[in-house]
Amino acid sequence: MPITANNPERKSWLDVAQDSDFPIQNIPFGVFLTKENVVTVGTRIGDFAIDLGALQQLDYFRGIELTDDMFMQDTLNDFISDGKKTWRLVRNRIADIFDATNGELRDNAKHKKVVIFNMKDIEMQLPVLIGDYTDFYSSKEHATNVGKMFRDPENALLPNWLHIPVGYHGRSSTIIPSGIPVHRPMGQTLPNGETTPVFGPSRLVDFELETAFITTDVNIMGENIPINEAEDYIFGMVLLNDWSARDIQKWEYVPLGPFLAKNFASSISPWIVTMDALEPFRTKSPKQEPTPLPYLQQKGKHTFDINLEVAIMPENSEPTTISHSNFKYLYWTMSQQLTHHTSNGCRVNSGDMMGSGTISGPTEDSFGSMLELTWGGKNPIKLKDGSERKYINDYDTVIMKGYCKNGHVRIGFGEVSSKLLPPFVR
Repeated sequence: MPITANNPERKSWLDVAQDSDFPIQNIPFGVFLTKENVVTVGTRIGDFAIDLGALQQLDYFRGIELTDDMFMQDTLNDFISDGKKTWRLVRNRIADIFDATNGELRDNAKHKKVVIFNMKDIEMQLPVLIGDYTDFYSSKEHATNVGKMFRDPENALLPNWLHIPVGYHGRSSTIIPSGIPVHRPMGQTLPNGETTPVFGPSRLVDFELETAFITTDVNIMGENIPINEAEDYIFGMVLLNDWSARDIQKWEYVPLGPFLAKNFASSISPWIVTMDALEPFRTKSPKQEPTPLPYLQQKGKHTFDINLEVAIMPENSEPTTISHSNFKYLYWTMSQQLTHHTSNGCRVNSGDMMGSGTISGPTEDSFGSMLELTWGGKNPIKLKDGSERKYINDYDTVIMKGYCKNGHVRIGFGEVSSKLLPPFVR
C-alpha cells in the first residue's frame, strides 16, 4: 500500500509555517487534553491539534475498519495494536482530509469547531501506556568515551559491545511527557577518598540525549523475530531525555548496572512520529566490524538522518545550545535492537518503549551528555548568561529538539523540555 501522505507536493488548507516540524507530510500521533477536560487521541498539523475521536464520530474514517472508540481513549495502545496496515490507512486518510484541494472538512464550520484546536489551548499527555521500557547502549562513540573515563583508555569497549546491542530492562512508572518538571534525586553516593557512603541529593545530575521507538504487539512468549521483519513492528519514534545521576550511578552500578541513578525520571516528546513519515530520510548506518552473527545481519538502509540538538536554559535566561548530534551515528539499528530483544523469546507488547542509549557523535560538540561534554566535569561549559555548568543546576531547563530535512520537506519531533527542581520535600 503506497504512503500517499508523504507526497512532498501536498499542501494543507491549515496555515503551516515554512519551518514547522509538523507539515501535512508528518501527521504524528499523540494524546491531548482539551479545555473542556476531554482526553482524546489526536494528530498535529502546524500549530493545530486535531481531535481524531471527533473526526471518527463525524464519519471521516468511513471505509477503514476501526473499533467505534478507537480514538476516544486516553492512550494510543489499541490503535498501535491494529498494526501497520491500519496506521498507514489512517495517516493517508488524515492527509486527504486536510489537503488544500479537499473542502469536505475545510468548508464545514460546524465540524471544524469540534475537530481543530490551537496548540496553546490543549495539554499534551503521555501518548501510550508504557508497559515495559528497555534502554540500549548503542552509540559506539558514547560507550568509548565512558570506557576511556572510567576503565582502560586502551580497551574502552567491553568485549561483548561489538557483538550484541547491549541494553537493560528499566521501569516505566516515571516516564513523563515534555513539560513536566523533574526533582533532583536523593541517593547513596561515595565521596572521593571515603570508604563509607552518604545519603543525600545527587550532585551530578545529567541528561542523556536519546530517541526511543514504540512497538506494536511483536510476538508471543518464546517466539523470536527475524531481522527482516523487525521494522514492521515499530510504530514510531520520540525524543528521550534519560535523566541520570552520575554520582549515584558510580556507586551502585557494579555488578548489576543501572538502578536508582536512572529510574527517577525519563522525559519524552509527546508526539510519536511514525516510521512512515521518516521513510524519506533512510540512510546507511556505520559499518559493523566484526560482522554481527547471522541473526543480526542486515543489508540496505536501516537508520535515519535525524538532526538532534540539546540546549540548557537557566531560570530567567535564554537557552544555550551545547550539542549537535545525529541519530545516524548509532552503531546498532532499531531493527537489530528489537531482533536481539526477542532472540531469547522475550515478549514485546503494544506500547513498549525502547531507548536508543545516549547518542554521541565523533566530535566534542556532538556528545550526548554533560559527562562527555565536560569530560567528567573537568571542562565546564559556558552559557550565554556567563555562568558555567559541569552538570545540570537546579532550575535549569534541558531542551532537546530533533528534525529531518531534505530538499522537499522538514519532518520534526517538536521538543522534549524539562526543568530540574530541587529535591522533593514532603
